[in-house]
Amino acid sequence: MIKKNTLIDNIKTLIYALIIAVIIRSLFIQPFYIPSSSMELNLLVGDRLFVTKYSYGYSKHSFPFSPPIFKNRIFEKQPKRGDIIVFKTPSDNRTDYIKRLIGLPGDTIQFIDGNLFVNNKQILTTLIDNSKKLYCGKQQISVSTFEEKISSERSYIVSYRNDISYQNSDKYLVPKNHYFFLGDNRDCSKDSRFLSEVGYVHQDNLVGKAQFLFFSSNSRDGSIFEIWKWPNIIRYDRFLKKLR
Repeated sequence: MIKKNTLIDNIKTLIYALIIAVIIRSLFIQPFYIPSSSMELNLLVGDRLFVTKYSYGYSKHSFPFSPPIFKNRIFEKQPKRGDIIVFKTPSDNRTDYIKRLIGLPGDTIQFIDGNLFVNNKQILTTLIDNSKKLYCGKQQISVSTFEEKISSERSYIVSYRNDISYQNSDKYLVPKNHYFFLGDNRDCSKDSRFLSEVGYVHQDNLVGKAQFLFFSSNSRDGSIFEIWKWPNIIRYDRFLKKLR
């Protein structure tokens, strides 16, 4: 009898723990892993970060498996240009992408001779390094890095390939209730410029705001499960790093 009661108590404890975990993950904070190089140098492959779910309010995509419990967002808050945001891709409403918000509803976005224009105004950039090596998938590429100042209070690092770059584009007009995203590794990012694959992201597809890293390891040099490689693959300098 004692063993049976103990088993039932353990099952109850597990169920309560799962419920609490789902509530925390859905309403407050959720961890994410960075699998690609589209946001380098700001986010590296192997970074783990926390995303706050309450930053922009809630939609069905705030919850596991996106149940249709809300028709629109509730407690909606407007994101700011320059925010790093996790969203569900419009093409399937399932895949999580993480990119930087560049265009708000009603904005125009365009590249002219390699320069980014928002609402016909060139975004200020300052050259940092013209011979940096970054990854694009498994391939290393030569890039120039710049500090991009999207607003008076927000700047961050972006990169463009030295051999071939996304120099010119049509003018994108961001629809009502939609947003335009770019990767910081500009020539190695599938983002809103690719209208048939990502395109404009509806406000209901926003999952949350990326806030800070809590762990990072160089997955290209070894698995986190290979404990003997930890001294060489763990990026201690990125622990608890706030994102900008």
